[in-house]
Amino acid sequence: MGWAQATTLIVAVITGAGAVVAAAVTYGLTQRAGRRERQAKAFAEALATIEEYANMPYRIRRRSSEARHEISAELDKIQSQIAFQHAWLQIEAPEVAAAYDRLVRVARSEAGEQMRKAWTQSPPTLDEEMSIGGAYPRVQIDGARRDCITAMCVALGRREVEIQTLPSFPR
Repeated sequence: MGWAQATTLIVAVITGAGAVVAAAVTYGLTQRAGRRERQAKAFAEALATIEEYANMPYRIRRRSSEARHEISAELDKIQSQIAFQHAWLQIEAPEVAAAYDRLVRVARSEAGEQMRKAWTQSPPTLDEEMSIGGAYPRVQIDGARRDCITAMCVALGRREVEIQTLPSFPR
């Protein structure tokens, strides 16, 4: 084999090896990006479930006298979703599960007390009574939510986290 043939063979081997390495790196990066996307979506769904729970005092307060069963069933469904999300986080992102657990406990405490009080109030009978005159306070929920979002961002590989609180709208 001559020098020209050896050089051609070496170039072909290096090119082939480079293509294999590039394909492996591309595959790995694609898998990683897909995993991050799935994880980010699951994190958002977990937070949305807590938001549904935290908004239940409004549903309860504005209920019609016939809606008690429907609201109770919806609350049961939300509780099941919270349990599912919590279990999923324990399996998939244990570094986030503790922050989510705290968020769940705080939401059950703060929104749970608001729900308890809302159930004791008479359902509105006039359109003017639909506004409850302000938002329920959610200082504890908002703080735990910020901590949970921070843990989620860190798990997703984001170093800097800027978290904005949701605006309070009059209800």
